[in-house]
Amino acid sequence: MKPFASFLLLALFSTAALAADNKAAQPAKPDLVKGEASFAVCAACHGADGNSTTPANPSLAQQHPEYLVKQLQEFKSGKRDNAIMKGFASALSDEDMRNIAFWLASKKAKDGAAKDKKLVTLGERIYRGGIADRQIAACAGCHSPNGAGIPAQYPRLKGQHADYTAAQLVAFRDGVRANNAQMRDVAAKMNDREIKAVSDYIAGLR
Repeated sequence: MKPFASFLLLALFSTAALAADNKAAQPAKPDLVKGEASFAVCAACHGADGNSTTPANPSLAQQHPEYLVKQLQEFKSGKRDNAIMKGFASALSDEDMRNIAFWLASKKAKDGAAKDKKLVTLGERIYRGGIADRQIAACAGCHSPNGAGIPAQYPRLKGQHADYTAAQLVAFRDGVRANNAQMRDVAAKMNDREIKAVSDYIAGLR
């Protein structure tokens, strides 16, 4: 075989091998049917379609799947401390988590509503502009002006139950939730009134 032909054949084999390796490295396409089936046990707390009807439990519908997978993995590892969620997450494989997360992302979230008219102006000011004199960044900078978040980076917040959002901010502030240093630093500078105001405002975002 001529040297050029040998080189060409080797290059083709190398390209094919690299393509096969890349394909093998890609995660399997999420199975939404399996995701729905696996989520059935979660429905009691998070709603049959991911829209929770209990203010203490988060709505998960339409959430970015990468964020959901990360949270499930951190519940499983204990990085995010929650005894109930650790029990459920520990029974899931990474594939199960992806299936559930992408199924939830495919479900439409229901709109929420702000309830405390006295605090809505303060909540809007914090969400959109932060609190400059304490170096508290605007929530909108990461979670977007309408609360849709940024896929694979920052979670969707719009319409989330105010009770749940407030509980998470308090947990970040008090060091109970330690799986996000950025949120811990933000919440550490906020008082109860500010947390309540911005949480209520978030619930009504459109």
